[in-house]
Amino acid sequence: MAVMPYTSGTTGFPKGCIHTHRSVMHNIVGGATWSGSGAESVILSVLPLFHVTGMQYGMNGPIYSGATVVMLPRWDREVAGRLISRYQVTHWTNIPTMVIDFLASPNLAQFDLSSLRYIGGGGAAMPQAVAERLREQFGLNYLEGYGLSETMAPTHSNPSDRPKLQCLGVPTFNTDARVVDPVTLKELPPNEIGEIIVSGPQVFKGYWGKEDATRDAFIEFEGKTFFRTGDLGRMDEEGYYFITDRLKRMINASGFKVWPAEVENLLYKHPDVQEACIIGTRDPYRGETVKAVVVLRAHARGKTTPEQIIEWAKENMAAYKYPRVVEFVEALPKSGTGKVMWRHLQESENARNAGAEEKPAA
Repeated sequence: MAVMPYTSGTTGFPKGCIHTHRSVMHNIVGGATWSGSGAESVILSVLPLFHVTGMQYGMNGPIYSGATVVMLPRWDREVAGRLISRYQVTHWTNIPTMVIDFLASPNLAQFDLSSLRYIGGGGAAMPQAVAERLREQFGLNYLEGYGLSETMAPTHSNPSDRPKLQCLGVPTFNTDARVVDPVTLKELPPNEIGEIIVSGPQVFKGYWGKEDATRDAFIEFEGKTFFRTGDLGRMDEEGYYFITDRLKRMINASGFKVWPAEVENLLYKHPDVQEACIIGTRDPYRGETVKAVVVLRAHARGKTTPEQIIEWAKENMAAYKYPRVVEFVEALPKSGTGKVMWRHLQESENARNAGAEEKPAA
């Protein structure tokens, strides 16, 4: 064993992932090759080094390629902008919430981003509206990738010469990926939604001390061992993969399947929305309905109302998808790696609903 990163815990209790030197080294070499990183590169390392993406792209990869590393121990958009400008950073691997925050800086116009050749990351889907602004304002394509603690960072990444928005990319070097029915485990044709499974040198050996979880995580398919990611997605006719959501996040509203990530992406197009997280909440008629937990942009705070957000969503989304409830918060809870802790919000909402049901009628 070389390293044992723990899963983030956003979908349950953290689990230790057993990685060998082979699984770690495969993505070090592959990542440097894919991103075009070399001895002349300057890397802005902003992700925690205990996180597989931070470990691989902010430390191991640059050391392997002989690049310069500019360390930012704690995320701060103003400091990040100054570091990129001062040290002429060429590569910045991050998570979408950092880019969203960065673009909201009142000092954005003062930062020199002309040296950036690569900007990308994963951990959550990059909202299309944010990616389009990055491209229109700075000429930068955000290159999304996909990976897990179990795969020592990427299994998929977008090629720099032909990226697609809201897309995981294509399988990286020596990686086989499929989309299967999560129940029957039969492979699905292009553009049908199912569970993403992956096989490759970067896949872990199992969960530390958890034999049952390890057994459930793998399947045999066409003579190879595949890891079940638990993520729902599809593959298009060109072999690009798109994520729908976590299998466990689906909201069942009056029998209709609502995928939170899709609704979140649409909400980011609202000019007053800085961040959004979609969860399910009780509804006496629909059983379960859609709730949006929203962080407003600075100019909209105290002015925009929940009713206005709901009305806008109603006009821009399918009837069964738009949020019936909107709650404004100062900030969304995030993990140490910057991922939005949707499960924390969902559990708080469930507890609130349970408490309301227990109160005696007046």
